[in-house]
Amino acid sequence: MENSQKALVLLRQIIRSTDMQDKEISRRTGLTPAQLMVMQTLRESLQLTTGELAKEMALTQATVTSILDRLEKKDLIARQRGTEDKRKVWLSLTDDGVELMKGAPTTQQDLFVRHFEDIQNWEQSMVVASLERVAFMLNAQHLDAAPVLDIGQLDRAQNEHSKN
Repeated sequence: MENSQKALVLLRQIIRSTDMQDKEISRRTGLTPAQLMVMQTLRESLQLTTGELAKEMALTQATVTSILDRLEKKDLIARQRGTEDKRKVWLSLTDDGVELMKGAPTTQQDLFVRHFEDIQNWEQSMVVASLERVAFMLNAQHLDAAPVLDIGQLDRAQNEHSKN
């Protein structure tokens, strides 16, 4: 097999693996990977504002707001207006959200970050450079993308996601 074919197989394996995890997370939790990540971030930080959450996750505030709207409809997160500063809205997990997170799977993103941070800086740089080159080769370097291993829009509705 030529190296170009090997590279395409590896790319396809990554895409398939991400898609399979997406479906597994949905099956086990009823959430998209992005929704699960929001919940994980809230669990770790206890209380954040939407802006702080967006910054922490490297997502736009509009994307985070859309994800939060869907989680709030499922009664998994709560929004509470600040008592001292009424302009601030604090986010937290509800009891149902805390319970759901107890059985939530480890995401590929968590595994990737853990393994990536375990390798030497020079090797991290090589991986990033290689991925930058692949993005360029696929003419994808200009696409806006969040640091989330997920297929499709991050703020999609769950019923839209189930159709894919």
